[in-house]
Amino acid sequence: MLYQSFLIKYAEIGTKGKNRFLFEDALIKQIKHALRPVEGKFIISKESGRIYMDAQGEYDYDEVIAALKRVFGIAWICPMFQIEKTDFEEIKKEVASYVDQVYEDKNFTFKVDAKRVDKKYPVSSEQMNRDLGEVILDTFPETKVDVHHPDVLLKVEVRKLVNIYSVMIPGPGGMPVGTNGKAMLLLSGGIDSPVAGYMIAKRGVMIDAVYFHAPPYTSERAKQKVVDLAKLVSRYSGPINLHVVNFTDIQLYIYEQCPHEELTIIMRRYMMKIAESIAKETGSLALITGESIGQVASQTVQSLAATNEVCTMPVFRPVIGFDKQEIVDISEKIGTYETSIQPYEDCCTIFVAKHPVTKPNIKVIHKSEENLAEKIDELVKTALETVEVIKCW
Repeated sequence: MLYQSFLIKYAEIGTKGKNRFLFEDALIKQIKHALRPVEGKFIISKESGRIYMDAQGEYDYDEVIAALKRVFGIAWICPMFQIEKTDFEEIKKEVASYVDQVYEDKNFTFKVDAKRVDKKYPVSSEQMNRDLGEVILDTFPETKVDVHHPDVLLKVEVRKLVNIYSVMIPGPGGMPVGTNGKAMLLLSGGIDSPVAGYMIAKRGVMIDAVYFHAPPYTSERAKQKVVDLAKLVSRYSGPINLHVVNFTDIQLYIYEQCPHEELTIIMRRYMMKIAESIAKETGSLALITGESIGQVASQTVQSLAATNEVCTMPVFRPVIGFDKQEIVDISEKIGTYETSIQPYEDCCTIFVAKHPVTKPNIKVIHKSEENLAEKIDELVKTALETVEVIKCW
């Protein structure tokens, strides 16, 4: 195998001062989780602003890179040669070997960027730049030096060991999951909510999810679609507990008792209430939705205000200002789009009104909800007591 070692670079974590080690440890934990399904044994370690991953034996390079590109907190993935700190003549030989193995076509421009982190090493950074550049030119005459816009920027770091690398693969950025609390995602079978969960997880928030199921009006295949979406999001966020709520009786009761143009808003308000109850029981500190202003009738500013009114905890709406194509682009990038567009209805679309109100009046909504007083509390209690929890990862 060409590479046995990887340098994992982070960005935002570096600003965390004395607490940086907590974020580094969380990142290492997420790297280990991401590598669980990858065949092979890997050792993760850290050293003064650097995280290293060493492969013990054979492994699938493409699988490893794919897994690491789903770990929030990683800025760059650098496959490298890592050697013992030794005589400088040996380092010259290793650098020449690196170039020979990594680049089949030697017709490129390059620059050497050497850094002597260990100041006790007898060769200065400037001297290493000159001498290593000379070695490459002598060994591979077709190469040329370009210090401004090189095709290859060769990094050589003299630390406890010597790191040699030139390939830098972008990671997803963000913060390691688990460093910023926990939130509850209202997950439907659509395009928007999986993207919303992904975006909040990218800020280091652990994610659980709630799905409102309405059998027999929504099929088991619709439910499985949501489970599949939760599993796709969990590749980035880590394990997700998906709370499946049987919402049929509540929806039917609202349908029978309330004006049909207000159905969507009132149903949405009860979804938010139930989701918040589950969130509080499971340690979440906020709700997450995939709402985008003006996308549908329930997502006008007036409608959002009406649904917000029933919540006591914060509601995060990370795609609130995105248009549909921007959301679609992210869903395609994270691999949820093809699942989201499968033609299985969720409970919202089944009970949608022909002419839903777009500017609901809170006082009018309160008045309509008085029609639910006889049974709604008992129905909500039953729904909460019969929640099914599915572990998704």
